[in-house]
Amino acid sequence: MPTLDELVQASAARHRLLCPRQVLGVRIGMLAGRVLSLNLPQTDKRLLAIVETDGCATDGVAVATNCWVGRRTMPIEDYGKVAATFVDTHTRHTVRIAPRPEARQLARALAPKAGNEWEAQLWGYQRMPAEVLLSIQTVQLHASIEQLISRAGQRTICETCGEEIMNEREVLREGTVLCKCCAGQSYYRIVTESAAPHVSHTDKMEAAM
Repeated sequence: MPTLDELVQASAARHRLLCPRQVLGVRIGMLAGRVLSLNLPQTDKRLLAIVETDGCATDGVAVATNCWVGRRTMPIEDYGKVAATFVDTHTRHTVRIAPRPEARQLARALAPKAGNEWEAQLWGYQRMPAEVLLSIQTVQLHASIEQLISRAGQRTICETCGEEIMNEREVLREGTVLCKCCAGQSYYRIVTESAAPHVSHTDKMEAAM
């Protein structure tokens, strides 16, 4: 596994600067590898990381584990928490890792020359032993691993809106195939229905040149 310094720098490269939450994300991902006896960052898709925030800590977890949203190995359950649950899809061993509540106060003691709390956390989180910084829980998922991962490449059409549904995310209701939105699980409400602006074939060709 790359060193802590290498991983935090890789995370920082995706941001304007390195912040304490990125460090926490990296430390969480590194500890997951140790607890699950996996060589991380992974080169396959064996590890699944369910992160509990859509913030910068997520990038820290990603660079440490090589789990990514776009690779379908990092579902996001946005609880607004710097925490993540890791699933070894081969052994089914599942652990949730989160910072200990006292970590902020302990960080100050490890970085006495820090100018403020932010700096103390930034440096303290890098120096703190993992067992002092983080807590580990063995957990059981409510959904099966098969439901979480689904089968890539599966496609169907919603019988109400006509839009394509991928990866077995459809809802079957009284024999009707629906997307989650049409099944009443939508995160948005349509205000107006607008047609896409007309673009001639000539304009498309000119834009592509």
